[in-house]
Amino acid sequence: MPLPLLRFLPSGRSLLVGFGLIGLAVACYLGARDTSLFAARQIEVTGARPLVVDRVEEALASLEGKSLLTVDGSAIGRRLEGLPDVRLVTYDRAFPHTVRVTVSAERPVAILRRRTESWLVSERGRILRKLGEHPSSRLPRIWTASAAVPGDGALLSDEDALRPALVLGRALSADVGFFSLVREARAVDGELVLVLRSGTELRMGAAEDIPLQLAVARRILRLVTPGARYVDVSVPERPVALE
Repeated sequence: MPLPLLRFLPSGRSLLVGFGLIGLAVACYLGARDTSLFAARQIEVTGARPLVVDRVEEALASLEGKSLLTVDGSAIGRRLEGLPDVRLVTYDRAFPHTVRVTVSAERPVAILRRRTESWLVSERGRILRKLGEHPSSRLPRIWTASAAVPGDGALLSDEDALRPALVLGRALSADVGFFSLVREARAVDGELVLVLRSGTELRMGAAEDIPLQLAVARRILRLVTPGARYVDVSVPERPVALE
């Protein structure tokens, strides 16, 4: 090696000092993991209703006493697996002793029915839990003859069940009042149909502009006889009603 280049290489003493500092940092980190120096003493949960927050805090209670250096998204996620209606949004280790967690609660929008069985379904088409044979909820029903239904916390894969759930979720976000009028939702040959409690079918086609379609449907329903056979807003600019 040319002599001029040797001047730029660190000396043996510098290398020893550098490796020593690295070793000290690693030892300090490992020591902090195994001591109470950064032990979690407070779990702060936000982002959901008080009832959901209480459930999340209870699920995460086992984190207390653990070093913040060992708390990560997977550790939190494992403890939330038993709450299929809750999603972890963000988490933050607020040193020295606080874990801050933001969650999002799934909103139930429908009861999925298959013969005598029923499940509570979220706005994302997620199975929240299995229900009894005769659930008392007034949420809209989605009927399916033989679709495979996944376990709690999983998303529906059958399009005839998933698409109505997604449409109901968007309808709930667009117009809560109208959503309360819906008795049933179904997909028929790719077309979405909402059946109102009055018996009127609201035909929505591909349901590409739900807020506009619901607004048009509200206006049409004021003009037609209660219990009209159907209102077709698949093309909201040219609605059709049959009394």
